[in-house]
Amino acid sequence: MVNDKAIQGKILPVLPGHSSGGRLERVLRSGHFAVTAEIAPPDSADPQDVYKRAAMFNGVVDAINATDGSGANCHMSSMGVCSLLTRQGYSMVMQISCRDKNRIAIQADVLGASAMNVANMLCLSGDGVNTGDHPEAKPVFDLDSMSLLKTIRMMRDKSQFLSGRKISKAPDVFLGAAANPFANPVDYRAHRLAKKIAAGAQFIQTQYCFDIPVFKDYMKRVVDLGLIDKVFILAGVGTMVSANSALWIRKNIPGISIPDWVIKRLKDADNPKQEGQNICVELMQQLQEIEGVSGIHMMAYKQEHCVKDVITKSGVLGDRKPWQPE
Repeated sequence: MVNDKAIQGKILPVLPGHSSGGRLERVLRSGHFAVTAEIAPPDSADPQDVYKRAAMFNGVVDAINATDGSGANCHMSSMGVCSLLTRQGYSMVMQISCRDKNRIAIQADVLGASAMNVANMLCLSGDGVNTGDHPEAKPVFDLDSMSLLKTIRMMRDKSQFLSGRKISKAPDVFLGAAANPFANPVDYRAHRLAKKIAAGAQFIQTQYCFDIPVFKDYMKRVVDLGLIDKVFILAGVGTMVSANSALWIRKNIPGISIPDWVIKRLKDADNPKQEGQNICVELMQQLQEIEGVSGIHMMAYKQEHCVKDVITKSGVLGDRKPWQPE
């Protein structure tokens, strides 16, 4: 997938310093404002369910995250979704949750995914099983997000497993991690990011960024620590469908900061869903102007159908058109 056309007919090359041949890394290292989005894996074994969901992102995203048991709920695996969509030419971000697998299974998945041309891997600790639909499941957490980054970096850069056994063909991967600029203590968040970069993170996808002033303060700390030259930060955005849903998220999901002005606009709107999309467009435009932000990560759970319209209206791609099936 190295020779695909990623921007207006121009081929983005794999340059020295790239750790993968993947489209997302090439877009970011070429200085373009990148856009990624999450696909919600189906509760189904039908591949057509995956293809239909991915098609909603055609022409507006540079890579697609396949979530891995998000919220500790059971769906088709991230590996399965990535397997299906890489065959169609999509650039995938495989999410790896430490909650469900030990280091043996995780390292095996890394090799298998890389063999399928999955170039991007997002390292996550994972939500606790008590939050999902199988609270009786046994959590693993053999690794956490930090040690997972170090593990895959060792596999890639030293061609060896954690055991020290050699790997004959190392995985070519672009390593990612998550960040939450809004979790307490807020002043520590940039230092936490520095640790993930030291562990191997090359790109970051953040939690929803509704509170722009807090996010600006976070990014200023990131800049002051000299981190923006070491990592690509994709700010998380999403659409709210109603004031009640936004209030529920604010109350029940730790680390998501939704300001009162967002709630008020949704509550006062004649069409809350449309207003939620309008707010998302405005936030994307504001985030693009913040120093150190290299792209947007769209999380539109059960609202995937509106992603193309929101991204197009935001104008964050400029005159660039990401890959789409021919």
